Amino acid sequence: MEDNRDKSAEQSENIEQQFFNTGDADQVQRIAELEGQLAQAKKEAADSWNKYVNVRADWDNFRKRQERMVTDRVLYQKKAVFNKLLEVLDNVERALIYEDTMDKTQLQHTLRMLQWQMNEVLRGEGLNAVPTVGETFNPYVHEAVEAVEDSDQPDGVILEELRKGYTLGEEILRPARVKVSVGNK
Repeated sequence: MEDNRDKSAEQSENIEQQFFNTGDADQVQRIAELEGQLAQAKKEAADSWNKYVNVRADWDNFRKRQERMVTDRVLYQKKAVFNKLLEVLDNVERALIYEDTMDKTQLQHTLRMLQWQMNEVLRGEGLNAVPTVGETFNPYVHEAVEAVEDSDQPDGVILEELRKGYTLGEEILRPARVKVSVGNK
């Protein structure tokens, strides 16, 4: 194997000597220029690769930082909502402690206060009840579960709310379940 290397090295030297012995200085200069251009191209390729790797790493870091910021923001908002709900829960627990000492009127008053407090928390977070009774039926915000013949009301008017519906901002969170008038047949 070493003999093969020696022979290969000798052949390279022989080729170089033959080439240089031709005396063609232009070819030697052209080879030198091409080797210089090749070295420059290799350097530029390495620089471009390093720039690509750096930009890619920066992009990955940016993406991860954005994901962390979104996660942190959601967690912060959840904490704020839960703290408000815990206030309501604390009041429910207090009411349960004293329920034996309250008469029916006091208990009803306490439940209405808790309902009001819960509605205020939800309204503060952008949750609003869908208007129902007396309104015209809208299939985008109402879910009709029963059609009732009613001579007093025109066709398509909501007569009764069976389950409240809610919007969160402009979006429907849950449609209201309602009974709708079909007019007088």
